[in-house]
Amino acid sequence: MYALKNRLMGKRREAEDRVISGPAEFVVVLPRVLRRPALFISALVEGRVAIPGHTGTLAAVSLFALTGLYGVVQGGHLRALAEETTSIAGFAIERVDVAGNIETSPIDVVQQLGLDGHTSLITLDLVEARKMIMALPWVASADIRKIYPDVIDVSLSERRAYGIWQHGQELSLIDVSGNVIAPMIDGKFAQLPLFVGLGADVNADAFNVALDAWPELKSRITAYIRVADRRWDIRLGNGITIRLPENNAEAAIAKLRRLEAEQGLLERDIETVDLRLDDRITIGLTDNAVVRRDAAIKEREQMLKKRGRNS
Repeated sequence: MYALKNRLMGKRREAEDRVISGPAEFVVVLPRVLRRPALFISALVEGRVAIPGHTGTLAAVSLFALTGLYGVVQGGHLRALAEETTSIAGFAIERVDVAGNIETSPIDVVQQLGLDGHTSLITLDLVEARKMIMALPWVASADIRKIYPDVIDVSLSERRAYGIWQHGQELSLIDVSGNVIAPMIDGKFAQLPLFVGLGADVNADAFNVALDAWPELKSRITAYIRVADRRWDIRLGNGITIRLPENNAEAAIAKLRRLEAEQGLLERDIETVDLRLDDRITIGLTDNAVVRRDAAIKEREQMLKKRGRNS
């Protein structure tokens, strides 16, 4: 074995000498890394290397295939090709299971994901899919899983409607932080408190919590009106408007609560209760109350005149 190996090595060195050596007066020495490629090219030129019969056909087919693949990649069609291929192979999404939804329809989820019956489960990008579902109005969080070969499992957590915000002529449902959820298009949420005006949306929760100490009043409120984004007016179901100060509204409400307990102020025929000044409360009468008051004053004046004449 050793002798055979030496003879083969000797022949290889002779071949290398023929490649890297020229005439006696001119010798070219190739770097070691180029010697084997040079030997192969020399053998190919001299006809000492046998080429398989179908090499040319295979090379042509490979060239066309690589050219087509290059065109697909450059044209941005690789994903579409992969999706079509895997869909045909049985990975087309056939079902979407949605859990945790109350206001969000499964149809909305399917439409948001752009599923058309040919979308492949393999090529579906879960990160991008979650972003699209999170863009739905009621969705607070979403978890998406692939269940092979053809099912998507979607678990949702939805936002809770806290109140109705009226801005201009529009009505929108808002959450506890004042973020708009969706336009109010029907009477489904009509029982929620109404917040009106600029800034009413983001200040709604803090003010509503301040009224928790007087639940009887809260039950009678039909609208919370934000004035110039500085202070609040309260509209009661019987038409009375309570005007609160910009600062220390809680103290003003406590004062009103005492008056209501002692005199039943909010049961009277009045239109407004103005608590904006610390040292006084201004009461605005309704039109009917004004008429009755004027009539009572006239009647009293007539009685006094009559007494004066009789005396």
